[in-house]
Amino acid sequence: MKQLITLTAFLFTIFSSLSQTKEQDSLVMQFAFQKLDSTKVDTSIEIIKSFYDSKDYQKALGYISQTEKLSANLQYHKATAEIKYYKALIYSQRDDYFNALDNYNTSLNLFTQLQDSLGIAKVNNSIGLIEIKRGNYNKGLRYSLSAIDIFEERNLRNELSSAYNNLADAYFNTNQVDKSLEFNIKALQIREQLRDSSGIKNSTKNIALLYSMRKEHRKAIEYYEKLLASLDPQNTDDQVIRGQVLPDIGAEYLQFNDFTKAATFLLEGLRINRRSNNKIGIAKSLNNLANLNIKQNKVRLAEGQLNEAYNNLTREVNDELELLKNYKLRVAVDSIKGDFKNAFKWQREYHSLKNTLDKANAVTVVIDDSLEDPTDDNTITLPQNPINTVTDSKELKQFKFIAYGLAGGLLIVLIILIYNYFAGRSKKEYITELEEKNKQYKLQNDSILEQTRHLEEMNQVKDRLFSIVSHDLKDSITGVKAFLDLLKEDSISQEEFDELIPELSDNADNAAALLLNLLNWSKSQMQNLEPKPELFNIQDVFSDKLSLVQKKAEKKRIVLLDESMKDFVYADRSMVEIVIQNLLANAVKFSRVGDVITVSNRERNGNVLICVEDTGVGISEENQKKLFKNGGFTTRGTSAEKGTGLGLSICKQLVELNYGKIWVESEQNLGSKFFVELPKAKPIE
Repeated sequence: MKQLITLTAFLFTIFSSLSQTKEQDSLVMQFAFQKLDSTKVDTSIEIIKSFYDSKDYQKALGYISQTEKLSANLQYHKATAEIKYYKALIYSQRDDYFNALDNYNTSLNLFTQLQDSLGIAKVNNSIGLIEIKRGNYNKGLRYSLSAIDIFEERNLRNELSSAYNNLADAYFNTNQVDKSLEFNIKALQIREQLRDSSGIKNSTKNIALLYSMRKEHRKAIEYYEKLLASLDPQNTDDQVIRGQVLPDIGAEYLQFNDFTKAATFLLEGLRINRRSNNKIGIAKSLNNLANLNIKQNKVRLAEGQLNEAYNNLTREVNDELELLKNYKLRVAVDSIKGDFKNAFKWQREYHSLKNTLDKANAVTVVIDDSLEDPTDDNTITLPQNPINTVTDSKELKQFKFIAYGLAGGLLIVLIILIYNYFAGRSKKEYITELEEKNKQYKLQNDSILEQTRHLEEMNQVKDRLFSIVSHDLKDSITGVKAFLDLLKEDSISQEEFDELIPELSDNADNAAALLLNLLNWSKSQMQNLEPKPELFNIQDVFSDKLSLVQKKAEKKRIVLLDESMKDFVYADRSMVEIVIQNLLANAVKFSRVGDVITVSNRERNGNVLICVEDTGVGISEENQKKLFKNGGFTTRGTSAEKGTGLGLSICKQLVELNYGKIWVESEQNLGSKFFVELPKAKPIE
């Protein structure tokens, strides 16, 4: 059946090609016998379009060359605009952007003079595509957006397919994931109507990737499976796409710890990529298989796969994002093995490459924002000699004398006016001024009363706080002192004391954590605590705080995954650091051996949404209601770690001080997700 479908498609292509050739021959014959008038120009444009559609650019350029002069002589401006447009399209196909933009601009000027809205839209969309290809994403967005309304109004599906795809690409490259997803979905709908199989595959793959970036892994799997179902096993190009997609869908199933399905897709992907010798596909498959084996505690197998992937990525292909992932997985493997020296080496390689990529992205943005149109004539020409009108020294002295005299006269007049104003101020104005002062005194008095009330509340809170913490703090310190007294009095042997050291360490850690949270909580209750917001990269905070919990995570063999992206938050950095540190410490506390802690961020409603996720023991619905309350709430961790109960209460207060929100989503035995939403810019009060 598949062979019959393939044969039918092949025959259809042949007949279509023959039909197109016959049409071209007919137009060429018609063109040859026409007079040198506008009709001949119109026929030539049809021929040019036909050759362009069949990708015979050389013949198309031949007819463009013949017709350009004729349309110019006839002053047939609409035809000239169309010819320049097709000429620019051909240059664009050859990546000759300089000549393409030159012809597009000529075409755009002519369409503008003719008030041809469709022509303007076509040219703007094509310029947008060039700017996006050149990396000028913001400029490309402006051009393509200006074309959309006309295309939608006239239901021009071919043009809409191109425009939607351009916009999706530009939004993706400016980190606007939600907008990129919106326009990829629109492009897919149009391409399905056009039965554009190549376009459908491209849009479906993009949508799956974007859902993955948004952590909507079920939706990502849905679109990846649609893409796989559309691929022809007999088509070589489709097999290349299959090799690219299989490691991605395998990685999605890993998010749900569905190891069986993940292994099926990843092993098939590795087999296909090895057969086609696709080095990037091989490296991606091996990285994801290593991740799968780390989760299943098959460390030796994972290490071999990472070594092979590393060799591909450093010797034969250049994919820095996959290399970054390889480094991160190597850190996890060496940490599990207890080879912390090697783990530290890979961690250093990871951060070095990450910093390089971040700097490269920053440079790209700067270059993009600094682009200017060299044709803009907005310069101001200054005179060469601005004081040429005063050349004679005598005239200059006379001018100064007059200027000083006028200034003195104005000063005297001003003094007289000020005197008259104060001397002549009426009694009514004076009374009004007194009333205003009384209002100010009343406001100040109200403020003092409010401060007094706040201080009384703080005193009550202080009493409640110390009643909460005194018991735990007393127990911890008493425990430490009891151990030391036993040792001091030689009541226990050195061997017995060595056995008690872990418990002694836990007591000391608990006391330190309690005091730290008590200090932070106290600062948050102080009357003068005001956030000092600034713009900073949240990815840097994640990196710093992950390194602080690295040792505790390694002790419990917990895998730390940093899936954060470069994005900027407008908040008090030190407060946000306290919040992230508390959330990570809690995640480690309530995770078991082999669990995974993931930090990530994405855009949501114009804000930055931070997520600290773990696959640990989870939180019951009843306990979720108690988490952020002032009274404090805690349970013991998976290794019997004690808590203070104050951390999340502090987090809530610090987040809200920065115009943010914090909440939790959790299921018992499946893990927890703590979300923090913070502004990207100064909130409007």
